[in-house]
Amino acid sequence: MSLARSAANKLDWAKVITSLKITGRTATELSNFKKRNDEARRQLQELEQQPAAVSFDHYRSVLKNQAVIDQIEGFCQKYQPVTIDSSKQIHTIESFQEHALANAQATEKLVQNELTTLKQTLQNIENARPFDELTVDDLVKAKPEIDAKVEEMVKRGKWEVPGYAEKFGGLNVM
Repeated sequence: MSLARSAANKLDWAKVITSLKITGRTATELSNFKKRNDEARRQLQELEQQPAAVSFDHYRSVLKNQAVIDQIEGFCQKYQPVTIDSSKQIHTIESFQEHALANAQATEKLVQNELTTLKQTLQNIENARPFDELTVDDLVKAKPEIDAKVEEMVKRGKWEVPGYAEKFGGLNVM
């Protein structure tokens, strides 16, 4: 058994996917590749276990038509395996590899952007002033639309915030 085959047999695909934290489409394509690889190995093993030699003497003793057996034996002796141009398959594999690599790089960029955003958010949370130290002016600075909304409500004569009583309850004792 070759070194590559030995290494491939020892490879734990599930562990590779989890340890590299591969998710989404890349993980699916890797799992599909593993299934195709396992199926090809199974078929190869079945073919290797089948006997390759044909006993024409056995068929001569069983069958009456010796001419057919002679003809088939002649075909078998003349048979030469055909070499297959595997460049198409190699090209397909290389294009799949390029696609998978591009997909992995895109995933890496998305993860890096998400990490950067999360780090900035965490830093904002850590550097924020406590809630009890905030003033109305601070809120208006952060969200100017609050001031505009309050002015509009005062002009219309609305003194209650819609939904406040339902959410927090009223202050009426009776």
